[in-house]
Amino acid sequence: MDDDNLSWQVHGRCNDGSGDLAAVFFSERLDDIARAKRLCATCPAMIPCLEGALERREPWGVWGGQVFLNGRILANKRGRGRPPQRPRPGDRLPEIPIPQHLRVVAEVCTA
Repeated sequence: MDDDNLSWQVHGRCNDGSGDLAAVFFSERLDDIARAKRLCATCPAMIPCLEGALERREPWGVWGGQVFLNGRILANKRGRGRPPQRPRPGDRLPEIPIPQHLRVVAEVCTA
């Protein structure tokens, strides 16, 4: 990719200049994933980020407001271990819709 194709990255809410947010976007913890998705939801670079992640088949992490695993978007994500009998409010991740033009290329799976 050339610099023109990466120019959207400077506008990303994840680009804090220090790299401190990387752990949030590549975490297994539901609270971190929820935080990353909330940051993406209001990010001006959300669509090009998601487009790039789909094109590269990102192996994992939160990209463009979606959770990726093995190059595919996860329809839902739950914490490790046995699920609680009564779901906790903090276990529910924010839902960010996949833009219409990307729905045809996005491979969504359940984990």
